[in-house]
Amino acid sequence: MYGWIWRHLPGSVWVRALISLVLVLAVVYVLFQYIFPWAEPLLPFNDVTVDNQ
Repeated sequence: MYGWIWRHLPGSVWVRALISLVLVLAVVYVLFQYIFPWAEPLLPFNDVTVDNQ
């Protein structure tokens, strides 16, 4: 998959590397801004089963 993306990016190696970096940053941004907040209520991280006694 990564080879396919790399081959389809335009430009020289440096331009491809810069575009790849921008794509990675865009994916991380979308994950943190939209996907993780949407999924957070569905995850069991706040379901504590130990009582304080």
